[in-house]
Amino acid sequence: MEIRKLAVQEQPPMDLLFLADPSVRLVKDYLQRGQCYVAVLEDSIVGVYVLIPTRPDTIELVNVAVDEAHHGKGIGKKLVLHSIEVAKSLGYKTIEVGTGNSSVGQLALYQKCGFRMNWIDRDFFLRHYEEEIYENGIQVVDMVRLSQDI
Repeated sequence: MEIRKLAVQEQPPMDLLFLADPSVRLVKDYLQRGQCYVAVLEDSIVGVYVLIPTRPDTIELVNVAVDEAHHGKGIGKKLVLHSIEVAKSLGYKTIEVGTGNSSVGQLALYQKCGFRMNWIDRDFFLRHYEEEIYENGIQVVDMVRLSQDI
């Protein structure tokens, strides 16, 4: 598997991006402000993430997603670790990520990759999404924010 920056002439894998974030408005904003990276396996894009500069020396990892047919193969972890290395190579000192309060798998993954929880953006998903979102039988209400010094 190869992880690479999406080429300028390539269309972003919107189906995968919407797995991580169902908001068309937010996904388009992320793509406009950030750099998209894709995981390619046998000529198919099976994973994606976007890095967005947020503050001096800080970059945010957003829209981490893996094609559902490829879950459980370690691709998500490889994407997260790759994003950390890219952020380091670009000279950033901190990388941040946010996920829903009900995203237990993602919370575990980010912590396994060295992120630490540092705050909760209460009611984030109620403020920014028109429709209710449920995951693991729990309504997604708050965003758990994690960061890592790199």
